[in-house]
Amino acid sequence: MKAHTRETQSTMTPEKSLRYLKEGNKRFQNNLKANRNLLEQVNDTSEGQFPFATILSCIDSRVSAELVFDQGLGDIFSVRIAGNFINEDILGSMEFACKLAGTKLIVVLGHTSCGAVKGACDDAKLGNLTSMLSKIKPAVNAVSEPKEASKRNSANLEFVDSVSEKNVLLSIERIKAESQVLAEMHEDGEIMIVGAMYNIQDGSVKFYE
Repeated sequence: MKAHTRETQSTMTPEKSLRYLKEGNKRFQNNLKANRNLLEQVNDTSEGQFPFATILSCIDSRVSAELVFDQGLGDIFSVRIAGNFINEDILGSMEFACKLAGTKLIVVLGHTSCGAVKGACDDAKLGNLTSMLSKIKPAVNAVSEPKEASKRNSANLEFVDSVSEKNVLLSIERIKAESQVLAEMHEDGEIMIVGAMYNIQDGSVKFYE
């Protein structure tokens, strides 16, 4: 499989881009890989890159977007931060990726048993981590069940995963609310913005379209 060129990128639609990621995740789950020569892709992308998707994911070592979606060099922009939340710098990166570099799809990818989400659920305090985890607290507060305080912590993995899902959905809302550039592209059908959750138990990705 060749690296994307300006010509192949131009043929990608938001829907086709999403299909490519879904197919890649199926290959990953079945321990298959597309036939790629990565060194050849290094050479092919040495003078330019033409990715079709931008993926915001967690820094978790088990959730490499390139691997779980079986993509090669030059295929995706990978934005990573603990807890996959939105800030001004990430929005700027996404605006560059979509408006200037031509990607057709934004995916906010959360995952099960997320350590950053666990920290936010437990209201953890540690240096700069304290401020970072505060960005995830709105998702914690937005999950209403369970109401018992004793069950609203990292020991309750069902609660943790519910917060992770809510964090993904709130992040999508923030992208549309805080980036006029991306909101207009989305409304005009130039890009699609979707959420997804990666399951660390089986390698599957569930999309929220």
